[in-house]
Amino acid sequence: MATTEHPPSSRLRSWMLEGLSDMGRDGGHTGPHAVPEPAHQGQRWWRVMCLTGVDYFSTLGYQPGIAALAAGLLSPIATIVLVIVTLAGALPVYRRVAEESPRGEGSISMLERLLSFWQGKLFVLTLLGFAATDFLITITLSAADASTHLIENPHLTSTLHDHKMLITLFLVALLGAVFLKGFLEAIGVAVALVGIYLALNVVVVLVGLWHVITAGHVVTDWASALTAEHGNVFVMIGVALIVFPKLALGLSGFETGVAVMPHVKGDPDDTEENPKGRIRDTKKLLTTAAIVMSGFLIATSFITTLLIPEKDFESGGPANGRALAYLAHHYLGGVFGTVYDVSTIAILWFAGASAMAGLLNLMPRYLPRYGMAPHWARAVRPMVIVFTLVAFLVTWIFDADVDAQGGAYATGVLVLISSAAIAVTIAARKAGQRNWTVGFAVISAVFLYTTVVNVIERPDGVKIGACFIAGIILVSLLSRLARAFELRVTDVTLDDMAERFIRDMASRKMRFIANEPDQRDKAEYRDKIEQIREDNDIPGEDFVFVEVTVLDPSEFEASLTVRGEVLHNRYRVLTLESSSIPNALAALLLHARDTTGCTPHIYFEWTEGNPFANFLRFFLFGQGEVAPVTREVLREAEPDRPRRPRVHTG
Repeated sequence: MATTEHPPSSRLRSWMLEGLSDMGRDGGHTGPHAVPEPAHQGQRWWRVMCLTGVDYFSTLGYQPGIAALAAGLLSPIATIVLVIVTLAGALPVYRRVAEESPRGEGSISMLERLLSFWQGKLFVLTLLGFAATDFLITITLSAADASTHLIENPHLTSTLHDHKMLITLFLVALLGAVFLKGFLEAIGVAVALVGIYLALNVVVVLVGLWHVITAGHVVTDWASALTAEHGNVFVMIGVALIVFPKLALGLSGFETGVAVMPHVKGDPDDTEENPKGRIRDTKKLLTTAAIVMSGFLIATSFITTLLIPEKDFESGGPANGRALAYLAHHYLGGVFGTVYDVSTIAILWFAGASAMAGLLNLMPRYLPRYGMAPHWARAVRPMVIVFTLVAFLVTWIFDADVDAQGGAYATGVLVLISSAAIAVTIAARKAGQRNWTVGFAVISAVFLYTTVVNVIERPDGVKIGACFIAGIILVSLLSRLARAFELRVTDVTLDDMAERFIRDMASRKMRFIANEPDQRDKAEYRDKIEQIREDNDIPGEDFVFVEVTVLDPSEFEASLTVRGEVLHNRYRVLTLESSSIPNALAALLLHARDTTGCTPHIYFEWTEGNPFANFLRFFLFGQGEVAPVTREVLREAEPDRPRRPRVHTG
């Protein structure tokens, strides 16, 4: 492989690229351009739970208000339906996802295995678009809701009322600054925020339940109004099922719970191939978070529905988007209410941390491997800056409005959960687990129904998701085009026969003939040598044929295995399998040069046909303009012209 000299990096560049992202690394070499740092030792599962919990638990800041607006008096019953779907649906699905993708790839990698070639890549890019919608909207929506809590505080509303956009942008920038500082700092902050926030919510819930119990008429008034409005319990359950899709935000957190899985410590004897401890503790993480959140959801929906007048939940009302904060101020006074506001603002702001962690895990895992992102996309800090700038743009487009972003957020959440349910259904079926297959299929149907209803009611979510998908696909294809001439072979391995051919030629002139295998009979190789001799006016028959078979042209970088064989007792042939013929040939030539110290020569025929059409064939299918592209790959990989292998075309 080529080794080139690079000028010394500037201090800023070194800091930006310091330590490639170990989020989502599979423990192997990630390419010829960058070697990652050793993985950190991980954190205890409950600490990582706090990281995903800042997203999941922070929905308490707005979920009771959303439930009240969507279901009215039925809010507690609709929330119970949400909890049942969470514990009986989403939780089993993601516990299975944790087993199937213990490196944090999530359901995307499970579905990636079902499709190959370009359709597989486009499918993954589509899911990444919805994941980006989910995670980025988590960042912007949470920051916007945090600024709403800040502005609606009775002591600050007159001063900050007209500065919501500025406050939201500042919170997004502050989140980015935390990740520029370091990821472990983010986990430490998350643990403190979650602990304080849940403790304050316990106080608010207990006080709320006390007021409900001591004012007995509250329960009877609610029950009477509920019966008068909906009749019997079956109608209530039916209506609760109908409004359930509007409460889907309460399901957020599972995808990020799996995405941050690589940071769970696990057992000392865990390996990347079999991280049993990490899987076990991630299941604890998911289960604990779901149970804690379910309890809070039921309790908070009950007390907010019974204690807050319905009109106060409406847009512009004092409880809109901040129902629990409303109760904290009303029943516990301004001091406690302000402390609660500060805690809510902090956790809502930092809810973007788990989303940012998810983005930093998913995007560097897929896009650079597909050749659809620059090299620096494997480094944390540049990606943090990119995601922060995109979050600025989203905040500006939505004018920092929480309600306007709810549809896009719910769509991203539901699409990812639906894809996870489908993925585990397929996995269970392949494993021959009939009961699990049926169960997961039912769960998949529930989530698909929820997704479709949400899309019909809030089509803006799909529109925003489509914009993210289109943006990712466009940027990815442009990046793939820009990197088309890279040497993208991670390493070259020769078998004994191939090494013997290379050593033998090193004592003379190293001459290779690029041959497209056809019948592979004696006449094919004899005629090829004769043609090369005539076209290039060279004597003798001391050549080695090189034949490349293209497997999956959509893959970008991979290792290269070279096998040698002697055909017809006369012709030496090296066979290779790769995603691209020119890149494989260039890698072989550079490897032969580096191991022998000799300059190899390779001989081609000119490709017939339109050059542009041939280049498209190379870009999409790994073959086409082989001779000039091989020379260009060599030129980029080895700038020192005297050391560059020679390319001859006739």
